[in-house]
Amino acid sequence: MTRSFLTAVPKPLLILCAVLVLFISLDGLGHRKLANPDEGRYSEISREMAQTGDFVTPRLNGLKYFEKPPMQYWASAISFKLFGESEFSARLYTALCGLGCILLVAFLGWRLYDAETGMIAAFVLLSSPYFAAMNEIVTLDTGLAFWMTLAMTGFLMSQSVADDKHRKRWLWLGWAATGGAVLSKGLVGLVFPAATVFIYGLVARDWRLWFRLEWLRGGAIFLLVTAPWFILVSLRNPEFPQFFFIHEHFERFLSDGHRRTEPWWFFLPILFFGFLPWMTALVPASWKAWRETPIASSPSQFKPLQFILIYSLFILLFFSKSSSKLPAYLMPFFPVLALVVARFLTTFDLRKLSWMVLPIVPLGAVGIYAAYIAPSKRARYDVSRQLYDEMSVWLMAASAAIAVVALLGFLLMRWQRRWSAVLVIAIGNMVAIELIERGYDEISPLQSGHAVAESIRPHLAPETRLYAVQNYDQSLPFYLKRTITLVDYVDEFEMGQKREPQKYIARVDDFPAAWNAPGPVIALIPPRDADKFRAMGLKLKVLHQDPRRAVIMKIEP
Repeated sequence: MTRSFLTAVPKPLLILCAVLVLFISLDGLGHRKLANPDEGRYSEISREMAQTGDFVTPRLNGLKYFEKPPMQYWASAISFKLFGESEFSARLYTALCGLGCILLVAFLGWRLYDAETGMIAAFVLLSSPYFAAMNEIVTLDTGLAFWMTLAMTGFLMSQSVADDKHRKRWLWLGWAATGGAVLSKGLVGLVFPAATVFIYGLVARDWRLWFRLEWLRGGAIFLLVTAPWFILVSLRNPEFPQFFFIHEHFERFLSDGHRRTEPWWFFLPILFFGFLPWMTALVPASWKAWRETPIASSPSQFKPLQFILIYSLFILLFFSKSSSKLPAYLMPFFPVLALVVARFLTTFDLRKLSWMVLPIVPLGAVGIYAAYIAPSKRARYDVSRQLYDEMSVWLMAASAAIAVVALLGFLLMRWQRRWSAVLVIAIGNMVAIELIERGYDEISPLQSGHAVAESIRPHLAPETRLYAVQNYDQSLPFYLKRTITLVDYVDEFEMGQKREPQKYIARVDDFPAAWNAPGPVIALIPPRDADKFRAMGLKLKVLHQDPRRAVIMKIEP
């Protein structure tokens, strides 16, 4: 580390910051119940994998599920084996991937530039609301972000070293990490880095870059990481290649069959609010980064920040063009954008920078008002209105915290206190993120199947048949430790149901026969359909009802 960095930040404060990083990364993993749909879906796939010992064919609710590769399923299944089945162990892999991203950008900033840039990059990333929130959610995109960041680390480092032996080793790491990215979420793990390298070569007019990528050994490493699972799952499931490579990649990108059609600008608000308070500096930081001079250690006049901008812009345009859009798709470029902003924060004039921070103060005030009126806009039932009211208090506190630390940051920058300003803004934003997460906890009963499972558990026997009729709760099988027979419900189960039709009931008209067969029965149904099923001749009592679902139990004669 540089002397100026050590003198600017006392060692006890650095230790405190390191502890804070670990606390923020891991503290909330177990106190919130799994939310639907993603947390319930991916945790249940991992639970069934751990239970059956089949690490080749992923299954969701007992049915084959090939929408995504298995990297996170493997990691969470191992976590369940080691630490038991819980919310903590379900979220552990995601949290470690988020922490890994933070460490990687700190390393990149230090090795490419200096220790100060690395530390600031870590704090920028850690205090970016969307990235921090995603680290505590069971979703595949944080795992993809880690492997993509590791691949970027390997490539960026390979272009910054003069020694050919070290260059090759960094490239081999990049190829292996690209394989990890493909096993995390499919072909985008290869498309993103390949497209970035190609486009950068055109922009920089560095055609030789394309031939310095260790294609033979690197390609062999990539296949060694990825091919075994793809071959095994295809041999055991001949339907896999067409569904995974054609349907899940090309058809999904080109069609709106997954009902995720959004306008082209869908990701821009997510980037803006998800990267606050640093978003106000991102545009000038990007402009400055595009015009950067090559790093001194690069024998090929390589510009790492320009490479990062091409990578980030390609991801943004790629998913903006796609017919299927989800907020989490942006996760892979949050880590490296933190490095772009960090480099800007270490070199830009503080007084000019302060005016970029000041607009966050009124944004915080707007956030307070929005949080205040949110319950009346979102809640349609008394029970949900109360939960949204409780969440609103936490969100107002978070918005106030953001406004206050932005004002303090503005003043510290005016007083030429760069590191104090960065730390105040970063730590204050971390506190705000924690307040937002506590607010989300208040409405978690509406998002999770835990309460439903608790209403079922006292009446559940080994011989009880479970059904989900025209409704499904992704987290319910995880909490019941049982799969559920679907009735007149398809959604993402279509492929699995076609391959194993004996495992579900296609028509709701056939459900009474299953219900009236000997033995205890419990069913999940739409929230106000109990009378409809009584009219179909089902003798039942209601065990649970809320705005999203109801649970009925068979009354034995």
